[in-house]
Amino acid sequence: MTKSHLTEFWTSGVGMPRSTVKQAKRAEDEGWDGIGLVDSQNLAGDPYIELALAAQVTDRIRLGTAVTNPLTRHPAAMATAIATVQAESDGRAVLGIGRGDSALAHLGLAPAPVTTFERYLERLQAYLRGEDVAFDVDLDGGGQVKAADALHLAGGPTASRLRWLRDGFVKVPVDVAATGPKVIAAAARHGDRITFAVGADSERLSWAMEVARRAAHDVGRNPSDLAFGAYVPVYPHPDRTKARELISGGVASFARFSIMHGSVAGPVTDDQRETLEAVHANYDMGSHFTHGSPQSRVLTDEVIDRFGIAGPSGYCAERLSELIDLGLEKIFVMGGGFRGDRSEAEASRARMVDEVLPELR
Repeated sequence: MTKSHLTEFWTSGVGMPRSTVKQAKRAEDEGWDGIGLVDSQNLAGDPYIELALAAQVTDRIRLGTAVTNPLTRHPAAMATAIATVQAESDGRAVLGIGRGDSALAHLGLAPAPVTTFERYLERLQAYLRGEDVAFDVDLDGGGQVKAADALHLAGGPTASRLRWLRDGFVKVPVDVAATGPKVIAAAARHGDRITFAVGADSERLSWAMEVARRAAHDVGRNPSDLAFGAYVPVYPHPDRTKARELISGGVASFARFSIMHGSVAGPVTDDQRETLEAVHANYDMGSHFTHGSPQSRVLTDEVIDRFGIAGPSGYCAERLSELIDLGLEKIFVMGGGFRGDRSEAEASRARMVDEVLPELR
């Protein structure tokens, strides 16, 4: 079994007032390398405020969004929020970003188009590097706000930049959550790391990594410079059948990313494709990441095993070791979802910390 000293292991949290600092401190005490907070304004508190508070009670653990999106914040506002966390945490911030899911669904919106997402990544990275970013009045004003020139000021800014960043400021890494080939390619062109949401299967992750390497090569970026991670639902439990049941809420939500628009991204068998199509047809955003949801009930054992890792601790460690062997530098461990048996979830987390992680380090 592979012992990894390079792979980071992250856990998830929910940015809720009076709770996040406890979650972060617990995660650091348990030995996790990072904690990521969801950015979904209708379902949780503001992640940047909570991450800054978490920075005050932790010393080592990395602090990130998991994940934000390109529509609810202007790139300058997002850059300044995460850069503030970076300053308050002495360089431990990570910006996780994707096209958007629950945050946008609760505004009646679909995920951002890939072209919109890629343009956002370009501007975001420039802000985080402290560079000037050209005004884009049509985009930022949504066709409803005039340019500042309409005020006939004697003077004013000619470009947009985070002017408060100081010399020596360490740039926040941008970690792009990606599933389909177009987003993977955009991430390879503009991200500092790509964390795939394609499942827990070596074949599917190898496919995603190759897509990223080709895209990097095509724009003259050295493919070996890319850093890869994966979001992986994991549920250690001595009874594999019970483990599959308890992880189904989380697996269904991650599996959906591979068929979000009706066609499957990445390699699957015909039977797996049929199950993913059933997940897509039955998906209820009101039961997002929820145990016992309509989407979780249509999962087969085969799909659960391909998109998640559920079973005894030794089995979980062996499966994770296989992913580490692919060259993953980050594994974001997700649980079984919401509204499951809380005592079972706590026991599973304890097995992850006490039995699985030590086998991998």
